[in-house]
Amino acid sequence: MKAHDGLYIDGAWRPAESRDEIEVVNPADEQVIARVPAGSALDVDTAVRAARAALPAWAATPPAERAARLAALRDALVARKDEIAETVTAELGSPLPFSQAVHAAVPIAVAGSYAELAASHPFEEKVGNSTVLHEPIGVVGAITPWNYPLHQIVAKVAPALAAGCTIVVKPAENTPLTARLFAEAVHESGVPGGVFNLVTGLGPVAGQALAEHPGVDLVSFTGSTAVGRRIGAVAGAAVKKVALELGGKSANVILPSADLAKAVNVGVANVMSNSGQTCSAWTRMLVHRDRYAEAVELAATAAAKYGDRIGPLVSARQQDRVRGYIEKGIAEGARLVAGGPESPRERGWFVSPTVFADVTPDMTIAQEEIFGPVLSVLRYDDEEDALRIANGTVYGLAGAVWAAEEAEAVAFARRMDTGQVDINGGRFNPLAPFGGYKQSGVGRELGAHGLAEYLQTKSLQF
Repeated sequence: MKAHDGLYIDGAWRPAESRDEIEVVNPADEQVIARVPAGSALDVDTAVRAARAALPAWAATPPAERAARLAALRDALVARKDEIAETVTAELGSPLPFSQAVHAAVPIAVAGSYAELAASHPFEEKVGNSTVLHEPIGVVGAITPWNYPLHQIVAKVAPALAAGCTIVVKPAENTPLTARLFAEAVHESGVPGGVFNLVTGLGPVAGQALAEHPGVDLVSFTGSTAVGRRIGAVAGAAVKKVALELGGKSANVILPSADLAKAVNVGVANVMSNSGQTCSAWTRMLVHRDRYAEAVELAATAAAKYGDRIGPLVSARQQDRVRGYIEKGIAEGARLVAGGPESPRERGWFVSPTVFADVTPDMTIAQEEIFGPVLSVLRYDDEEDALRIANGTVYGLAGAVWAAEEAEAVAFARRMDTGQVDINGGRFNPLAPFGGYKQSGVGRELGAHGLAEYLQTKSLQF
């Protein structure tokens, strides 16, 4: 076990005001692997003041210089990619190959994309007799989740820095070690003191203090819809901008013409990825009734192959939550065809890859975000019925459509109430905007649309 002292504030590691600590636990064996400071409201205030003091100089820094710092940050992350992957595996439980391919590699690509955007984005434009300026919104308070601990930090910090903002990050208490590695990379990259600050701590203490702080101009939060509502209410009282990336219950719509085996296998892999702890996971598979029995059999077979390939859930609380949803599905009449609520191992917070058949749209497991390796397979009668089911939740974060002809899938996707849709297994694009409709959030991350969240507009008339 390792003790990590200090919070990263104003370009240096500084002792926390409180002696309280957070234990970091390996979900695979339930062993405490480290302790980090539990920052207080006073620590948050110190960090915000540092960010406020650094804002004028950083906002005035030419975009090309900000781009150079982001490029250096990307290089510092590349140098740490193996340590990042090992750290994510230790504190999140992600299998090492997935940590290497996703948890370490994707944030590096995102950081690189913002290095390029910072250099090329039109921060000024002519509109008739006006010059329109796109200026940094100010100090950002970023509250990040545990499921993709580095990606979600980079997706907020990189555009904020590219825009000329300064930032205070409060990472999830389950996965603070990856955030500390990121702070080391920021320091190495030559970003001036106070531009980036890191305060580890508990959500109800440090997170709330950051969201409420009068020195914060924008709160960027990724997490549950329930917490997002509270942050929105706090920010609304101060007329403060928010960017909220919240929950999902995404539909994977397999149209009758689709390659069923491919669509089902990719769909199951999507749900099991990161042990199901992905807000955009396609946790509802919609199949025409004529092909439903075949799809259920394929899904059950595919899920069984993931039994020893997925990692644990992040905590005992999360394990209990997911097992509770599985028990709820059984109680409400869904048919269990793979997995179940029993833990597959004696130690570690594991949940078996689980597939439910005969799920109806009104069931709890078809409406609420489970955040675990649980797939619900629903049948539909025709495309209108499929669309009604796909759009029939309070969420609208992501989704997928499969069809023999791309045009058929695109026509259906255009009618879905969701922020991002993969067509026939479309690849991840770090430049495409990501964010939700309805209760899945407000605003967008990634690419130029993500950069725009950190800018405000001024027009000069001539």
